[in-house]
Amino acid sequence: MNYSIVIPAYNEADKISSSLTQAVNFMKTFTDTFEIIVVDDGSKDATASIVEEYAVENPEVRVIRNPHKGKGFAVLTGMNTAVGDLIYMADADLSAPMTELKKLAIWITDQNFDIAIASREGIGAERVGEPFYRHAMGRVFNLMIQIVALPGIRDSQCGFKLFKGSVAKDIFGRMKVYGKNTKELDKPYTGAWDVEVLYLAKKLGYNVKQVPIVWTHVKTTRVSPVRDSVKMGLDVLKIRLNDIMGLYNTAK
Repeated sequence: MNYSIVIPAYNEADKISSSLTQAVNFMKTFTDTFEIIVVDDGSKDATASIVEEYAVENPEVRVIRNPHKGKGFAVLTGMNTAVGDLIYMADADLSAPMTELKKLAIWITDQNFDIAIASREGIGAERVGEPFYRHAMGRVFNLMIQIVALPGIRDSQCGFKLFKGSVAKDIFGRMKVYGKNTKELDKPYTGAWDVEVLYLAKKLGYNVKQVPIVWTHVKTTRVSPVRDSVKMGLDVLKIRLNDIMGLYNTAK
């Protein structure tokens, strides 16, 4: 399998079919073999059922039904299940179109990077339609992340990341804050799982390429800017504390 596409989804019934159509159509022109894994994060709507129906005519697509444990655990589930040589994590709204995968893939296939992450910052990056307050809050949060955990990573939170398959298996198997012991939730939560993944990547010596992309803001009510930012900030501190305590040693 050349590529696995992992799509975490929570209450995406209104857009999941169109996103899957975009993904399937693009991948058929991009590579010979691929799979698309939608991990349903305990949606309260018909997201999982829609994907199951879609998969009847598109055998490359399948769905995994998770309990509601948040985006990080959904991504972890997909990464553990994926079998592709390269594994691409994409948000269900495809706010970065599938064609942007080409920009990331070249850095792994031609330049031998271990991970290529989409970035909404830097020369060539473009944010379309993002409210000023969301951008400002994101920049403040990223500054905190750079100080505490990921110096030099200008956009750890963009939801589009490409991994060598073996690298993804190694990193996601070591996660603690967003690992296998994640508890069920009563509210949607995106989390700072990206920070834990990239922190582990740096610690383990994997090389990460930041790739500027075009990204379009999609309005959502699932994110609480204040509540989630506070919780995510605490999670970032937990990640550093875990490292200080030796929980991220090189042995699993």
